[in-house]
Amino acid sequence: KAMHTAAAVDALAPLLAPDNFVVSLQNGLNEKVIAARIGAARTVGAFVNFGADYLEPGRVMYGGTGALYLGELNGTISARVRRLEEIFRTCVLPATQATGNIWGFLWGKLGYGAMLFATALVDASIADVLAYAPGRPMLANLVAEVMRVAEAESVRCEGFDGYEPAVYAFRQPRDWEGIVRSLDQLVAFNRKSLKQKSGVWRDLAVRKRRTEVDQQVGAVVETASVRSLPAPLNARLVALVHDLEDGKRAMSWQNLEELDAVNRRAYPEERQTVPF
Repeated sequence: KAMHTAAAVDALAPLLAPDNFVVSLQNGLNEKVIAARIGAARTVGAFVNFGADYLEPGRVMYGGTGALYLGELNGTISARVRRLEEIFRTCVLPATQATGNIWGFLWGKLGYGAMLFATALVDASIADVLAYAPGRPMLANLVAEVMRVAEAESVRCEGFDGYEPAVYAFRQPRDWEGIVRSLDQLVAFNRKSLKQKSGVWRDLAVRKRRTEVDQQVGAVVETASVRSLPAPLNARLVALVHDLEDGKRAMSWQNLEELDAVNRRAYPEERQTVPF
């Protein structure tokens, strides 16, 4: 998990040969943590979106295919990235692709990830929460907050597996038709997966351990603060997940309603344009 990245890299660093490098198959911005410890030149970025669950030692459930991208942190597609692409296509996922915008995929996933954290507030499937019409304006604005921060960081977010981050952006008029289409595509993508609930839900409901909310959603909130940008929905989402981690509340649709109340207060003008 992301909270273990620094310790894992510190343990690995003495074992690396001069020409070795580390590839992070994680959610979040772990490449920053890795590069700070061993250098950007020894760090290769990776983006993953196929689902899997650890069930027990020696047993992992593969939920189904999804996107996988590899790229250098400086935006180039190097010879080693091409070699990794070949290896991953053969051994991991045939659809693996090299990219010159790995940060765009990682930040794009932070927007989708915010929605996944929100789905874990409820004991329901990812698809059922994303399909819940009253919650869709709030989910869209969760992503839009992330996109606003990414733009301030000069990152052009990339889409994957039916998710198109650009359509969620705060702009007038809002592209509600595109947002609905994207959410519908995500519902369809998740309906066909064997992994019906998120890893966040599994951390909370099954493994009874802390989630990566601070390293993912919290990282967005921290960056928003540095950039003097508002992110009230993401900030409240962090607090709600902490309550679940600490046993202060149970999973319920009321949690989503609380998040939506923040949405209505923070973005009252959006209520005038939502077509559903």
